[in-house]
Amino acid sequence: MEPPEITEWKMRERRGAAERRAEAFAALPQAGADLAHRFHDAVRLPRGAVVSGYWPLDGELDIRPLLAQIHQMSHPIGLPVVKGKGQPLLFRRWSPGAPLVQGSFKVMTPPEGVPEVEPDVLLVPLLAFDRAGYRLGYGGGFYDRTLEKRRREAHSGRPVLAIGIAFAAQETERLPQGPYDQRLDWIVTEAWAKEFT
Repeated sequence: MEPPEITEWKMRERRGAAERRAEAFAALPQAGADLAHRFHDAVRLPRGAVVSGYWPLDGELDIRPLLAQIHQMSHPIGLPVVKGKGQPLLFRRWSPGAPLVQGSFKVMTPPEGVPEVEPDVLLVPLLAFDRAGYRLGYGGGFYDRTLEKRRREAHSGRPVLAIGIAFAAQETERLPQGPYDQRLDWIVTEAWAKEFT
């Protein structure tokens, strides 16, 4: 259980972070294409790595140009599906043009029956991130549970990478850290990319 003071701090941070993200979204219509260029220049995906993306919600940086680029590089892609409260995400195989259905929290996902994949690289949405590589999500804990599980179960000696995707304006100096919060390995924005070591 997270301490109440951490929960309250996160709630305050979410309000300000949502406003900063909305302003960046309105001001930077080409951010999705810029993000794809920054990612390509900075991040070297392991050969054959399965990459989990996500379908952007209103106001989120448009990750679809990056997903198209990753698909063209022949990496299998999965999109997240919420199984239930308190559970890690599962990922179903996706490629550009494949049909999607609305799932939990209005998130677009591949329909039931589409094969599942286990990602080696997770592209992670967020509301805010700090200079130490921690992220502030939407409060459900789905990505933290997923990252903890995938990192624990990583096989073949290949590390699981978590790459936060955000506008540069979503950076904040310091975020509250609860006992279950998972650190990111990278942040990639429309303006720059940074690896956390």
